[in-house]
Amino acid sequence: MATSEELITSENTETAEAEDELGPRMTLLEHLKELRDRLIRIVLSLVIATAIGFIFSDYLIDILAIPIGGRMALEAIDVTENMGVFMRVSLLAGVTIAMPFVLYQVLAFIVPGLTKSERRMLWYVLPGATVLFIGGVLFCYFLMLPVAVPFLINFLGIPTKPRPSTYFGFVTRMMLWIGASFEMPLIVAFLSRIGIITPQALSKFRRYAIVLIAVVAAVITPTVDPVNMTLVMAPLLVLYELGVVLSRIMYRKRQPRPMTA
Repeated sequence: MATSEELITSENTETAEAEDELGPRMTLLEHLKELRDRLIRIVLSLVIATAIGFIFSDYLIDILAIPIGGRMALEAIDVTENMGVFMRVSLLAGVTIAMPFVLYQVLAFIVPGLTKSERRMLWYVLPGATVLFIGGVLFCYFLMLPVAVPFLINFLGIPTKPRPSTYFGFVTRMMLWIGASFEMPLIVAFLSRIGIITPQALSKFRRYAIVLIAVVAAVITPTVDPVNMTLVMAPLLVLYELGVVLSRIMYRKRQPRPMTA
């Protein structure tokens, strides 16, 4: 029979091993301090990346204007409108550049109890999420915009010359949201792997997810016509179902963390 001292020593050893694997527990104030520090890092990364985006904004504006026929198809009516377009495009470029760092900061905060192996998984998730974000942006640019822009411009046969702020606002909003949506399956798979999300919960949430996706599609698109909403909703629904499938494959039940005395 083990003595009480041996039992206490064994418990202390297990607790020490758990803390070595998961890291020490944090108090509420420490969590708030970590939140502040990570938000500051995110803001600084976006500022630096947006400053870098200034260098390429003029070139990016030419590329983004291709679906409508180039810059000459647009007409500004406000003094500061062109400057606003320049800043918006620079911000989109900055978000794209800073996406890996921003995503790492978010995941590192919302999942503070990661084990060493789970923390290593982040280094595979981050590049994959970045590739998916860029893939979503390209999907929007090459497949969605060539359909949506002519449809909206030629609707009712009335000659239309959009403002730069309206057009680039629509384009950047579509590209940003679609790019972010393409990351969803990978993030769901990661959270399922570490036991935060279960495939059963995702399946039960499906009917609410459809409604939420419809709302998101209505926010992204400037109109509520079925053509544009379908263009946005269809890939979002496919991505959600892909996330459910990956969750079933990757799910691992998370082991409870030992309580410390």
